[in-house]
Amino acid sequence: MSAAPGAGAAAATLYTNRRVAPLLALGFASGLPLALTTGTLQAWATVDGVSLQAIGFLTLVGSAYTLKFLWAPLMDRYTPPLLGRRRGWMLVTQLLLAAGIAMMGLMSPHDALLPLALAAVFVAFCSASQDVAFDAYRTDVLHKEERGAGAALSVLGYRLAMLVSGGLALVIADSWLGWGPTYLAMAAVMAACVLATWWAPEPERPAAPPPTLAEAVSGPLREFFGRSGALSLLALIVLYKLGDAFAGSLSTTFLIRAAGYTATEVGTINKVLGLGATIIGALLGGALLARVGLYRSLMLFGLLQAVSNLGFWVVSVSPRSVPLMAAAVGTENLCGGLGTAAFVALVTGLCNQRFSATQFALLSALSAVGRTYLAGPLAPVMVESFGWPGFFLVTVAIAVPGLLLLWWHRAQVRQLDQVGA
Repeated sequence: MSAAPGAGAAAATLYTNRRVAPLLALGFASGLPLALTTGTLQAWATVDGVSLQAIGFLTLVGSAYTLKFLWAPLMDRYTPPLLGRRRGWMLVTQLLLAAGIAMMGLMSPHDALLPLALAAVFVAFCSASQDVAFDAYRTDVLHKEERGAGAALSVLGYRLAMLVSGGLALVIADSWLGWGPTYLAMAAVMAACVLATWWAPEPERPAAPPPTLAEAVSGPLREFFGRSGALSLLALIVLYKLGDAFAGSLSTTFLIRAAGYTATEVGTINKVLGLGATIIGALLGGALLARVGLYRSLMLFGLLQAVSNLGFWVVSVSPRSVPLMAAAVGTENLCGGLGTAAFVALVTGLCNQRFSATQFALLSALSAVGRTYLAGPLAPVMVESFGWPGFFLVTVAIAVPGLLLLWWHRAQVRQLDQVGA
């Protein structure tokens, strides 16, 4: 009977650890700018009467997030004068972000669309750069048993920031302050995040930066591809969450168009229950990972991710039922949160501290390949070929190759648990 309280105390100690706790605020800082340059900015432009063609052009603002690996070597090579290599870059980018978001708040889409778009590009660039520094910092500062908890708190902070700069910002702008003052308020929140960077500790054993920029560019690739089974490890990164990505790529369309739920029902369930389940899954995954190890967590959570897709299959063959739909969405998001915590811990463990900014940026970009270039284009074709029930059954099968690759690399993954911070 005493095991559960002991487990709870251990989880509380893990999440309040001096190295782990700041990641909640730093994850929040990482997530805050994204909606301000995407959904919230598009909503502002729509309300201001900007043409649909121009609004479509604004979607290009976020290109920096997919290209951040190009300048990540600079952040591995050079160290700002304050707070060390990782925290120093976080400090620089957060101050620039506060200034850039405030600059956006002093313009309007109706009167100055091009200058506003350029300011948004600057904010997206600084935000992507902050992500590079933050991911590298988390990789460098955490001990091996803290990686899951660190990933979980980062995800939680990021999601909360998306709520603040996405949904909450729309309400504030529409009902209280107006758009410009809302962006100025978000800039103040961004500036306050500097305190978290200042409070966060330095890594206990910071690695020396690469001696030259050429080494910072080529070293991460040589180091990674010098490992045994490097190519199949990359395949594991692409495939581990692929079944989850396929199932999620058309889930909203399926629930509204095929299953007959209203947009309000789907939106409410996704925003409230889906977000809550993802957060619980990530936190639970981080705590379990510290207890059972990385390999067993990845295998267990990967199996749960695959099986959870069957919830949508049940919805596709059952009469319309909001509780059933909520159960399917909640289960899928819970298991997805578990898998995300373990997956981020895996990517963190695969990074060498000397090149963690570049390697994490490259591996995280690679992890998006399946979601962007496979699930997006192929899912509609599969639905047309197999129907919705068949599609969701196939997504379970799509998860299998990633699990087989994980089993194939079980010795290497288990070895990551033996490596310190």
